[in-house]
Amino acid sequence: MPDSVTVTSSQSWFSRLMGSIKSVLVGLVFFVLAFPLLFWNEGRAVQTSRSLDEGAGAVVTVKPDAVDAANEGKLVHLTGPVSTEGELVDPDLGVQVQGVKLVRTVEMYQWKESQSSETRKKLGGGEETVTTYTYAKTWDSDVIDSSSFQEPAGHENPGDFPLPGNTVVAEAVQVGAFTLSDEQVEQLTNGQPLPVTEAMLAEVPEPWSQEPLQVADGRFYLGENPANAQLGDVRISFQVVHPETLSLVGVQVGDSFAAYQAKAGDAILMVEEGSKTSAQMFEAAQSANTVITWVLRGIGFMVMFMGLFAVFKPIAVFGDVIPLVGTMLGAGLGIFCFLIAAVLSFATIAVAWIFYRPLLGIALLSVALAGLLWLVSLGRKKKAQRMAVVPPPPPPAPAPA
Repeated sequence: MPDSVTVTSSQSWFSRLMGSIKSVLVGLVFFVLAFPLLFWNEGRAVQTSRSLDEGAGAVVTVKPDAVDAANEGKLVHLTGPVSTEGELVDPDLGVQVQGVKLVRTVEMYQWKESQSSETRKKLGGGEETVTTYTYAKTWDSDVIDSSSFQEPAGHENPGDFPLPGNTVVAEAVQVGAFTLSDEQVEQLTNGQPLPVTEAMLAEVPEPWSQEPLQVADGRFYLGENPANAQLGDVRISFQVVHPETLSLVGVQVGDSFAAYQAKAGDAILMVEEGSKTSAQMFEAAQSANTVITWVLRGIGFMVMFMGLFAVFKPIAVFGDVIPLVGTMLGAGLGIFCFLIAAVLSFATIAVAWIFYRPLLGIALLSVALAGLLWLVSLGRKKKAQRMAVVPPPPPPAPAPA
């Protein structure tokens, strides 16, 4: 059963106000940095897209069963069966398997701290934060430092693992007549579980054969009872990376491959598991480029939004003297900063596209300017509506006869 500790802290209105004023400088830095980030991302996206288009137009599909010297230095695509020499052997536990990689994962049963906080505003502008630290035992492949816990007493972890994780890589990985480089092998990560058996346990060498190892749920288990894990128990699992077929795009260099340097700027070297055509591989790369572009756009927008909000935050904190007023100000400022960040982000992207792709960039900039004009018009309209609500002053009293 997890246990928990609750800590309550308070911050005065003046302290919050001073903190928000200090954050203005950080907000300005964030706001300024968002512009080059967004601009750079558009250039990166265009460069990658053009490089992939260039590669898709230059690639030649070759057969994997023989090295053709006529393709030396050309961008080639091939699909073929994967083969390795000998078996992979775990250096400590002696597990043997045919494959490209043998990955050993070691986990220890440890205490782990999680926390959740709830902040409440108080009359006068102060804040009260209630933080709950929850402790539960869990399996983790990293050492959890219990000395940094809010409540380390009673939640002490054992410390270092008796055995670290490890990866064994085949010395020679071939696709047909071609040999993959270490960089290309590194891209192969789709591992499949390798269940541990009693036969494997019987082959464990010293000194681990002297330890109370047992097999449980397809893993080695170091502990008394796998059904009732205790603090410090260790379990060891394996995965093997051994694709039957690989597809690759790269420059043919002898019986191996290197990255293709596109004139547009990017280096192209793609390795995928399974049988893929060159068109499928380039389409997947273009799709990945699109996803990365939108993710970085979102990050750039959020950096700008957070920077703007930090700049204006002292206004909301000042209004927190009356909590409801501060909440309303904060919501209004959030909407304002969101809209401004959206327009400026869009405009920055448009300017970048004018630099990299003029026609589309001009169209995007026009949309951004239209959005900015709409915001200005909306502000003027609301101001006019507020003015209309104010009653005209009464007529002056008639002068006495």
